[in-house]
Amino acid sequence: MKLVEYPDAEMMMMDLADTIASELNNALLVDDHASLAVPGGTTPGPIFDSLCAINVAWPRVHVMLTDERWVPETSPRSNTALLRQRLLTDKAAAARYVPLYADADTPEERLGDLSQQVQACLPLTVALLGMGSDMHTASIFPGADQLDLALTGSDTLVAMRAPGAPEPRITLSANVLKEAMCRHIVIVGDEKRAALEKARHLQPHDAPVAALLPGATVHWAKE
Repeated sequence: MKLVEYPDAEMMMMDLADTIASELNNALLVDDHASLAVPGGTTPGPIFDSLCAINVAWPRVHVMLTDERWVPETSPRSNTALLRQRLLTDKAAAARYVPLYADADTPEERLGDLSQQVQACLPLTVALLGMGSDMHTASIFPGADQLDLALTGSDTLVAMRAPGAPEPRITLSANVLKEAMCRHIVIVGDEKRAALEKARHLQPHDAPVAALLPGATVHWAKE
């Protein structure tokens, strides 16, 4: 694990946007297509605001979420809606979006179809991840019902239900995320930094992010 510290979050977000754009452009020099997986939530929003305006051959980039709540795009809890508002706009509006949600009551009903679409984009060129204070990443939560499968299985996508999560989730597996050519984890604040240090000394079942720290670059700013 490589740790990069920044004097403030604004500088970190701008630097990460430039880094991700460079990694995508470098990949597109040798491949027809590149793929980018990103988290939902509020933390990566400023990265998206910068990244969407950078010159990348976006029509050749497949963009997907690392995880999604099983809710329609009209829900205020939809990560897809956030992505469309802040990343899939400006120059990046030309990117090809790969969904992790389809119209069905449960993720299991559409897991096969969605997995096939994701598999066509693998291995990921860039995976950007966040981390919760409980040391979860993507929707790989401590205590989740399919935690073993998400951490050690060969499945592309895993349907997850976790304590405290009000709806089912669908997540890229640790296997898919570990195979990304470039993997970044972004965290802000002292609480997340303390959680990161704790995770480094725990097993993945207790701290799922620990499974993805080897080979990753962690970006941290105090605030």
